[in-house]
Amino acid sequence: MATRPDKQQIIDEVWDDARVESFLHRTCHDPDLDPDFFVLWQAYQAMREGDFRRFLRMYVAAGRNLDAVNERGETVAAMISTHRHARPFIDALVAAGASAPGSDEPASGDAP
Repeated sequence: MATRPDKQQIIDEVWDDARVESFLHRTCHDPDLDPDFFVLWQAYQAMREGDFRRFLRMYVAAGRNLDAVNERGETVAAMISTHRHARPFIDALVAAGASAPGSDEPASGDAP
């Protein structure tokens, strides 16, 4: 995919904590989608691994659900498990307390 000549390409942009944290305040306008899933999905799509790990600490501290599901009952970890470059993101999710993809049990410490 070619970029437009008038579109400047930004590489290795630094995300400060305020920008990472701003994802916690994103609003989902679909009433059928869990807001926790929406926020986590948006962060996965937009962030690099290091920024995502920082975001996960903020997300957990805010009391958000790492195992929130979409309309098909999939967690973010399960949904991205087929993505080619998702392994570091899945590892970050599991390290933060999310259930591993394919696991029917909640992460340790979570109530059933």
